Amino acid sequence: MATNTPTDSRRIAIIGAGPIGLELAVALKRAGLDYVQFDAGQVGATMQWYPLQMLFHSSAERLAIAGVPIQVPDQQKPNREEFLAYLRSVVQQFDLSVRTFERVRNVLRTEDGRFELHTVAVDGPHIYQVDEVVLAIGAMHMPKLLGIPGEDSAHVSHYFHDPHTYFGKQLLIVGGRNSAVEAAVRCQRAGAHVTLSHRGEDFDPASVKFWLLPEIRSMIRDQRVRHLPRTAPVEIRAGTVLLDTGEEIAADFVLALTGYNQDTTLFELLGVDLQGSDRKPRIDEETMESNVPGVFVAGTAIAGSPQKRVQVIVEDCHVHVPRIVSAIQRRRNAR
Repeated sequence: MATNTPTDSRRIAIIGAGPIGLELAVALKRAGLDYVQFDAGQVGATMQWYPLQMLFHSSAERLAIAGVPIQVPDQQKPNREEFLAYLRSVVQQFDLSVRTFERVRNVLRTEDGRFELHTVAVDGPHIYQVDEVVLAIGAMHMPKLLGIPGEDSAHVSHYFHDPHTYFGKQLLIVGGRNSAVEAAVRCQRAGAHVTLSHRGEDFDPASVKFWLLPEIRSMIRDQRVRHLPRTAPVEIRAGTVLLDTGEEIAADFVLALTGYNQDTTLFELLGVDLQGSDRKPRIDEETMESNVPGVFVAGTAIAGSPQKRVQVIVEDCHVHVPRIVSAIQRRRNAR
């Protein structure tokens, strides 16, 4: 039932239910620390918009959370569907209570120094009061727009989901990093006529899965993919795209895979310092506590909005969990 008064008073709020958010929930539960967990979407929401059957770069061992192995049929890297099923199984195994599809809209500091969270769920608004907040919100919330005419057209997307969509069609892919290269390889195999445009001279091996590089290069060599380096679109039209070279190319669909930005709203509401061009939250790496006492950052949320390649991935972030649990326990003991 919707309410304008606090519905709940807990010790800790975890905002985000991706892999690290869930791993932290398990650790807090094991430590006997009371918490509430939210996600604006479903568990593993960011992975939901990954391409169908996408293989992760990391191995199953490095992606596993909370000591639960990931078992895949071929003992190789898990794909999107396998990893989402794995996350669901972790929630069930540890009987985690995740308030999915409940978005935190506002955070206030109360007179007694606690945090008041205002949320909106399917059944309406709610209010919670907690002692600590952990932001495990990830770093990819909205696409980096090209900022050109026609970008809002119906045949333009910033998310690659299913290569079947582009079968038999002229497809322009904009970008030169992993997501663009993977889309080019998979869509060409699915029967699309692919043109790949990006600003760089060549692909950066540090930004592309190692098994995709020989694939895309052979496709370009054999003229199965048209490669237009050192180019960028300046206008998207009905059925064509104008490039900055003056060339106009055919395009039934456009995939603008140029990266994603973090939604920093919650950081700003809480007063967390965001530093540099990437706007990384300022944290103490020993505790993961931000410049705001009682506000912690976990997972890839520490990355901000990288202007170049992604530099923080899930497998780098498992260490955040024990750091945060220990820091919160020390805060408890100091009271």
